[in-house]
Amino acid sequence: MKYRQLTKEQFESLHEDFARFLATQSIDVKEWNQIKEETPQVAEEEMNVFSDVVWDDVLTKTAYVEHFSKTSVNLFKCDAEEIHRIAIKITWDINLLEQKGFEWLMQNPMDNSVEIFKGTKPYNNDERNTEIFDLIEKGSSISKGEIFEYFSQLVS
Repeated sequence: MKYRQLTKEQFESLHEDFARFLATQSIDVKEWNQIKEETPQVAEEEMNVFSDVVWDDVLTKTAYVEHFSKTSVNLFKCDAEEIHRIAIKITWDINLLEQKGFEWLMQNPMDNSVEIFKGTKPYNNDERNTEIFDLIEKGSSISKGEIFEYFSQLVS
């Protein structure tokens, strides 16, 4: 398995897609229920393959991810060949996880207590989706990129 199996909630929300996925392999509901009962390892493998297909699709479409902690922000722009990172660190007591702290940062990006670093690196072994998946598993969220682009203009 390339990524991880989707959660029960994710499978439930994608049940129609999963049914179509099984149908492409000529597996109907009756046969699926039989597979789950008689050969659960085969059912598990089918769920794993479907999970990888879904993850690959989502990650291929992902252009930005971001990770917030109390005193830092990591913003990523995921191009085809390389990933760009803007790291922001706050050096005084403010909580960026709270609305008030986030708003303060957006209004005071050039304050002396704000340190901004920018970098770019190619993906390891052309594993773009795997690297983005790893960021998500470590707590990053897929975003639309507005915050990345805002800070990118400030530090370019």
